[in-house]
Amino acid sequence: MSDRTGIFAGDDPFAIARSWLTEAEKTEINDPNAIALATVDPDGLPNVRMVLLKEIEPDAFVFYTNYESAKGQELSESGKAGFVMHWKSLRRQVRVRGTVTREDGPQADAYYNSRSLKSRLGAWASRQSQPLSSRASLMADVAKITATHGTTPKRPPFWGGFRIAPLEIEFWADGAFRLHDRFVWRRRSIADPWDVDRLNP
Repeated sequence: MSDRTGIFAGDDPFAIARSWLTEAEKTEINDPNAIALATVDPDGLPNVRMVLLKEIEPDAFVFYTNYESAKGQELSESGKAGFVMHWKSLRRQVRVRGTVTREDGPQADAYYNSRSLKSRLGAWASRQSQPLSSRASLMADVAKITATHGTTPKRPPFWGGFRIAPLEIEFWADGAFRLHDRFVWRRRSIADPWDVDRLNP
């Protein structure tokens, strides 16, 4: 599309997303890789929370969490998710919708092992999304886990990654007088080519 120039130019939406994220890393104060992740429960009621995107692969977006958490269960049950990544400093956002699969192999092990020891032990101790009687009880659980697993804990079987393969990626940039620039990349299935359209603000 001749209209798609400047920050929107290119034939690969993942490359554009990586470029925007790299730019945001220079200007955002905290967590430029933060995304608002949306899921739905079995009744179709939405849930949204902030998580950290850890990788933009050639054809997918990857983050990590507790599989037994509310989001983990909802992702596993529906197999679908959406997220938005918003950078106030750039006045841009990327919106993604697609299908979800687990990443619980060597890649998940490598990421888990790259985390600080306290974060690795915390992943074992936290029963994410479950009721907690007090912070003291959580810290007691961390102490027990530390005594059990030591300084080289393996990745918990209930903790790993999710990979979102998008069927839709929208790039949005702020425009004067709220006449924003929006381009959406869509495809019917993961195997199909992308169609790109400019959207009204």
